[in-house]
Amino acid sequence: MTFPFESTDDQRDELVETVAREIQLRGLTGPAVHFLEASRPYRLLGANAMLFFDPVLRGVFGGDVASVTEILADDAGIEQLIMRLEEIDDEMTWDA
Repeated sequence: MTFPFESTDDQRDELVETVAREIQLRGLTGPAVHFLEASRPYRLLGANAMLFFDPVLRGVFGGDVASVTEILADDAGIEQLIMRLEEIDDEMTWDA
């Protein structure tokens, strides 16, 4: 049995891509990267900190925030999301 916070690398990659694309579609790539970078000192709080961010996440992603919470509760997932958001931002900059 797999628990929500024990996803495989492939599952995490898929979640990161989905979340990154949702952020990009909403035009929030820059603010999301800044938010994630600014939250570095609070990462030690882990999944409990997600209660604080839940209203923001629900506002951006609607009612389905399980995947976002899963990524944000995982330090490697956060780093991967930041990298993917920066890649998307670079792609958009060069395509313009």
